[in-house]
Amino acid sequence: MTTRALLLGTVLAFAFAGSAPAADLAKRQAGQIVYDNVPETPAELKAALAPYYNARSAVFEDWLDDGSILIATRFGDVNQIHHVAAPGAARTQLTFFPEPVNSAKAQPGQARFVYPRDVGGAEYYQAYLRGLTGAEVQLTAPKTRNANFTFSGDGKLVAWSQVTPGDPNYDILLADPARPESRRVVHEGQGALAVLDFAPDGKSLLVSRYNSATFVELFVLDIASGALKPVGPAGRKIGYQGGAFTADGTGVVMLSDDKADMARPVVLNIATGAVRDLEPGAKWSAEAFDLSPDGALIASTVNEEGYSKIVLREVATGKQLPTPALPQGVLTGLGFSPDGKQLGLSLSTSTSSGDVWSFALADQKLVRWTQSELGGLDPAKLVEPTLFRYPTFDKRSIPAFIYKPAAKAGEKLPVVIQIHGGPEGQEQPNFNPRRQSWVNEVGAAVIIPNVRGSTGYGKTYLDLDNAEKREDSVKDIGALLDWIATQPDLDASRVAVVGQSYGGYMSLAVAAHYNDRIAGAIDLYGISNWKTFLENTEGYRRDLRRAEYGDERDPKMAAVFDKISPLNMSAKMKKPMMIYQGANDPRVPQSESEQMVARLRAQGTEVWYVLALDEGHGVSKKQNTEAVRASEIVFLRKVLGTK
Repeated sequence: MTTRALLLGTVLAFAFAGSAPAADLAKRQAGQIVYDNVPETPAELKAALAPYYNARSAVFEDWLDDGSILIATRFGDVNQIHHVAAPGAARTQLTFFPEPVNSAKAQPGQARFVYPRDVGGAEYYQAYLRGLTGAEVQLTAPKTRNANFTFSGDGKLVAWSQVTPGDPNYDILLADPARPESRRVVHEGQGALAVLDFAPDGKSLLVSRYNSATFVELFVLDIASGALKPVGPAGRKIGYQGGAFTADGTGVVMLSDDKADMARPVVLNIATGAVRDLEPGAKWSAEAFDLSPDGALIASTVNEEGYSKIVLREVATGKQLPTPALPQGVLTGLGFSPDGKQLGLSLSTSTSSGDVWSFALADQKLVRWTQSELGGLDPAKLVEPTLFRYPTFDKRSIPAFIYKPAAKAGEKLPVVIQIHGGPEGQEQPNFNPRRQSWVNEVGAAVIIPNVRGSTGYGKTYLDLDNAEKREDSVKDIGALLDWIATQPDLDASRVAVVGQSYGGYMSLAVAAHYNDRIAGAIDLYGISNWKTFLENTEGYRRDLRRAEYGDERDPKMAAVFDKISPLNMSAKMKKPMMIYQGANDPRVPQSESEQMVARLRAQGTEVWYVLALDEGHGVSKKQNTEAVRASEIVFLRKVLGTK
């Protein structure tokens, strides 16, 4: 028996434990997808869905020294890195692998770049170096997880963070890119360390330690001694994001929410600790930034109610400079050119799949570099969402977007509620073929709420669902069900809820608390039992998740977990459910889905179970994506009574 067959047999045996006999459950395998009690997808639906997932997007990754760019896009089954020599030039594919390559970082002074990739979604990323031609060279050691690759200004050194299986502590490594065998540990770390920048003199590194979304520490690491020196105020928790040395190396530029609700760019003097705020009283949070090569300018991405805009400022004065007028959408990449004269950016909107542009600072000219195909989709069928807010149980206002098909006179629309993961995620109005297919192929209104705990609305909102307050976010969905019932064109008797990862937990919790108010639920790799999740998630994530969700080793918190774990509320879940899982998921292990499947089947609840043998936390391969999304639509059509 092959290893894969043995794995499949074990998976199915576990799933059926305590449930109906295996002979009573339909099982089949197509490619790498195992369908358990899932109907075949009709041929007409496969044909209708194909254009949605044939659509391509281009994401800006980095500039090369000659002014050309690297992008990530898909021409086969998964994203790979491509080279674009000039605006409108051909996209030349550089990497060719069965696994996705979603990011690339250029090496200064060389027409080379570093990129990470894993196997089967397991997230144990190895890094490779290559040029525009020639073979790749492996930079990292096998059986390690590697991230945050950062080059020195002259490109002669590269630093990154590395962790081994079961270990929560990342080390900082350094190497000469021309000699990967020169890699060495310069600091044996504690916690989730990440390299942010090299000092201008190349003698030290700016390093962060992530404890939670609202508590990130910054350090300067002396390369020679390996010593860490804390940067910034002591004695209070601050949610820093990113970081870069000032041009003279005496300060650090980063995003900070210190003494404010919104993150904004600040400059901190390393020696004195003095902080200069570049945007006092910021009304919306900045999410990412890049410094110009000379350190004079900062370009930041600001999130205004889910929509992105670019803000360009002088670092010395905070003065705001002209920026491009962009369509309403979501930025997916941003970076200064090596000469500091241009910004590279990529943008996705609800009705365009995403392309790469450059913005010239001197004349404010916006130039398009790529023209991504919609894959045969009719642009007229793509729906622009509407932003709205609804009241919840504690009088707060919850932001959400709604996509609506045209309703027939006198008929009410069924509703699909999609809940994001994270939990510190945010649903945004980017190009999303899945939502558009629900509108057009299911005929449903699609609502994407940003319940408490979502990013983009300040740290107070972000902290509203922590630990014992976890189910307050579930109540926000209950309030959304109330709002739906008041809308004349929405059918409150035909509502389905969908969520992935933390959103999968939310779907399960909604299925328990509001069973009589939904028609069905889809849980994708969701948390079904908080204790088993925290015990079995990968070692490098465990303490970080405890900081957000609570510590199952604390008896008081353990009691809360017992109360709110969906597995312990399964008796309330009577409506049909679809569950999807990637077999290699390091974040939410396969066991979380399978214990939910087994429990629901044991009590007689209808469950469709879809397992991808070559996926991790999500669905990354085009063939798998189409298959899983098709099953979702078959399920939604059934429970909502459409088509």
